Amino acid sequence: MNSSLWVSKTGLSAMDKQLNVVANNLANVSTTAFKKDRAVFEDLMYKTVRAPGGLSAQNAELPSGLQLGTGVKVGATQKDFSNGDYNLTDRQLDIAIQGKGFLQVLQPDGTIAYTRNGSLQLNSEGQIATAGGLLLEPVIQINPDAVEIMIAEDGVVSVRMAGEADSQQVGAINIAGFINPTGLSSAGQNIYQETNASGPPIVGVPGTDSLGTISQGMLEASNVNSVEELVNMISTQRAYEMNSKVISAADGMMSFAIQQL
Repeated sequence: MNSSLWVSKTGLSAMDKQLNVVANNLANVSTTAFKKDRAVFEDLMYKTVRAPGGLSAQNAELPSGLQLGTGVKVGATQKDFSNGDYNLTDRQLDIAIQGKGFLQVLQPDGTIAYTRNGSLQLNSEGQIATAGGLLLEPVIQINPDAVEIMIAEDGVVSVRMAGEADSQQVGAINIAGFINPTGLSSAGQNIYQETNASGPPIVGVPGTDSLGTISQGMLEASNVNSVEELVNMISTQRAYEMNSKVISAADGMMSFAIQQL
């Protein structure tokens, strides 16, 4: 059977995965602090008919070989952790990380996960938590009588009580950084989990050790560029069509050969 059928089949499969990545990026164009993905392609193994540098005759070395490729695959999806735009909300519990780093949150099983979504809230016990109910780590308790919550660039959280002019510190938000943030595992709900590829977290005070600072009353937008993704979608669609044309051409060649036999 014509091997080009199988080669183009791998192309169709790879373009299908690429389109899925583009669709997910576009679907999350309005998701707070979402980081876009890109598909990383790899060529498959080669069938070597003549090896480069081999001998074609005595004392005659081949300057190039004859190798036939077997197709393509999506080897990985890579997160782009570049910062998105920052939108002013003026809400006291909205924070944005300007620069590198992640907020630490406690998962139900007691492990620590990481997020850049700074749309925070108070739960029924007055603890600062994410919109999904995950507590910040370390846990910060807010007095229900507080009339104002202040979060400094270095993560220090202070409150002002009714009838008092001075504020009092109630906790501090730390930021975690990673040597290889693209190695983090996406768990959904804007949550990332540590892996061997990401390396252990480097936890510190915001604004130190190359970590970003915290801005209160702001949220980070998705870093998806909708125009760029639409261009990628069109490019993917055309590549899919070209691979389909190869299948049609290979089928036509086989049909012609069969009719001539």
